[in-house]
Amino acid sequence: MYYPLKEIFAIGIGPSSSHTVGPMKAAKRFADNLIAQKKLAKTVRVQVDLYGSLALTGIGHGTLKAIVLGLMGLTAEKVDLDQPYFTAVKRDKILHLAQQKAVAFDIDKDMRLNKETFLKEHSNGMKFAAFDAENQELLTEIYFSIGGGTVVRQDEFGRQSGQTAYHVPHQFDTCAELQQICNKYHLSISEIVLQNEVCLQKEGAVRVYLEKIHGIMEKAIERGMCTQGILQGGLEVRRRAPEIYKKLLQKFIDNQQDGLEVIDWINLWGLAGAEENAAGGRVVTAPTMGSAGIMPSVLRYFERFASHNSPFSVNEGIIKFLTTAAAICSLYRTNASISGAEVGCQGEIGVACSMAAAGLAAAMGGSNERVEQAAEIAMEHNLGLTCDPVNGLVQVPCIERNAMGAVKAINAARLAMRSGESHIVSLDSVIKTMYDTGKDMSNRYKETSLGGLAVNITNC
Repeated sequence: MYYPLKEIFAIGIGPSSSHTVGPMKAAKRFADNLIAQKKLAKTVRVQVDLYGSLALTGIGHGTLKAIVLGLMGLTAEKVDLDQPYFTAVKRDKILHLAQQKAVAFDIDKDMRLNKETFLKEHSNGMKFAAFDAENQELLTEIYFSIGGGTVVRQDEFGRQSGQTAYHVPHQFDTCAELQQICNKYHLSISEIVLQNEVCLQKEGAVRVYLEKIHGIMEKAIERGMCTQGILQGGLEVRRRAPEIYKKLLQKFIDNQQDGLEVIDWINLWGLAGAEENAAGGRVVTAPTMGSAGIMPSVLRYFERFASHNSPFSVNEGIIKFLTTAAAICSLYRTNASISGAEVGCQGEIGVACSMAAAGLAAAMGGSNERVEQAAEIAMEHNLGLTCDPVNGLVQVPCIERNAMGAVKAINAARLAMRSGESHIVSLDSVIKTMYDTGKDMSNRYKETSLGGLAVNITNC
């Protein structure tokens, strides 16, 4: 099914789309429902239960803070990141629900982490309950954060969210179908997406939103390159991007020649975006927060190093890049998953790498077949990638994986652009393989911090 640009490229607060952005949206939706059902005035207490992966890594992933912000009725685009909302609630034990009603809320007691309970629908489950003065439940809702910042309520789970709402001319479930549509109408994948989006919003608004998304990606990189310090969480991880940036600038000033220096810049941008996300900055899900450094890094590579070899202007190349990547993401969301809690990090870093490779191939003038091959190569070499964040933080190994994923995406695009017209493995087959691999993967390697580096790093 087709997923709109605004659902694929959502604006959110780091460090995790499924653990931060999704829960924040779910909490706000619950608060809004209290208002809509005229139950807010009677509410005197709220209780939150987190299950499975959200409970196991929620503290390190900023889930508790995100839920507080959502219950307060705040959105990722407008929240003031410098305001100590969470600290104030924790200190005063008072929550301004939907910014309209002050209720009792003890974070240590009213946010319960059910680490051993996995709800059957999805490992990222959460329950919200509101109580009146007699401790009677006024409203209870269960939500699931299914990846990329998307949330569904329990009664909605299992339905393809929004499928009937998106009346677009080109619906596709597989890459084979997408290629058939492109061939039938003699259109590129990017043009298919743009024609769909014009049916959902005005044409001018589509480009405005893409420019907005690109701007936020750029700002995240810039902040990441210039902001020094230690990332919070206890691992004492120092931001590396500012120091690397300083060294690269000095090499430029000194006119030092290095044939592989372009890789250093790609690594820098990937690290900068990922570090900004880890610090709780404002970034774009592409397709998730944990992989938010890959697409911006590869896109900047196109602008700074490759656009002069493209048949398109820089601005048109950016549009080609983002819209093509979005179409590839729709395929993964339809046939697999972009949730680390469901399929491991192959669903985050792997999908971001695949999207970026496809986007770069399109921006460089590659055919639809070359775009598919770039996406396939990128994912093929991310199969089985586990999600094992140390201390439940989106820091180790997550930050470096963004840099590595960006370099791999560029290499995949270059391989595809220089290959023959046919390739053995289709994108559809590698997407199915990724999903099958994720289903077979132990839960210890699915954003639970119960396996891999998360448990072995302490022994080193």
